[in-house]
Amino acid sequence: MAANPIKPLVVIVGPTASGKTGLAIDVARQFGGEIICADSRTIYKGMNIGTAKPTAEERQAVPHWGLDLVEPGEQFSAADFKRYATEKIREIRSRGRVPLLVGGSGLYIDAVLFDYEFGAPSDARQRAKLDEMSIDQLQEYCTKNNIPLPENENNKRYVIRAIEQKNINTKRRTTPIDDCIIVGITTNRDILRARIKDRIEQIFDDGVVEEATLLGKKYGWESEAMTGNVYRIVRSYLQGSLSLAQSIEKNTTLDWRLAKRQLTWFRRNRFIHWVELSEAKNYLFAHLANE
Repeated sequence: MAANPIKPLVVIVGPTASGKTGLAIDVARQFGGEIICADSRTIYKGMNIGTAKPTAEERQAVPHWGLDLVEPGEQFSAADFKRYATEKIREIRSRGRVPLLVGGSGLYIDAVLFDYEFGAPSDARQRAKLDEMSIDQLQEYCTKNNIPLPENENNKRYVIRAIEQKNINTKRRTTPIDDCIIVGITTNRDILRARIKDRIEQIFDDGVVEEATLLGKKYGWESEAMTGNVYRIVRSYLQGSLSLAQSIEKNTTLDWRLAKRQLTWFRRNRFIHWVELSEAKNYLFAHLANE
């Protein structure tokens, strides 16, 4: 038996507001882990409340990676995330600690799990054509060509990237990388929708209107990073076209749609062990205690 056996990669996936972060922190604290956030929204600096980043207390309790990587508007692709996360997994293991890959961005997760080989950068002529299309035209193009819409289907840059990557991500493993445990959080629909609404209300209580106002002034409301559900809705609220109650309700609906898209993506992965949040902790604790 090796003196220092490799630590398994723990992968925790699930829809927004399913309880992934809390579970990951419990596991990391018990087994000496560090968390890599796989979320295409929390990569942005300054977008803390609206993207529901782990709190300062949570980050103090357990090291978190994958947060605040780029300024809003800067390019950061799934290929960039794969390189970043793969290196962090190696670093965490080199410290004798357990890496946890946690999030709801399916492409980010799969790029690591199935070792995607990304192709060359996008073709400039195709990119120019796509840039000229409206978000509605791009979404229609995806529907007609059987291209899954990204997590933020209203972000033009993300939709263009999904179109460009349709013929790029052809080289990948058919099974996950070695030494990993993959858990998906399954939640009753009514409970999940209630959790989503509770979180949206908390986001507004925590000051997302003030955060969005500052971000809008700094980066411009037309910045693609500002097209995330809550920031777009806050803009409508500030313009007076939505009341606070309407803003919360609309954001709840949009995040519910996001949750369904995330589940549709993850359900394609037959290697995920689906378990309710109340059972997930025991499941992971039992597996890691035997490592």
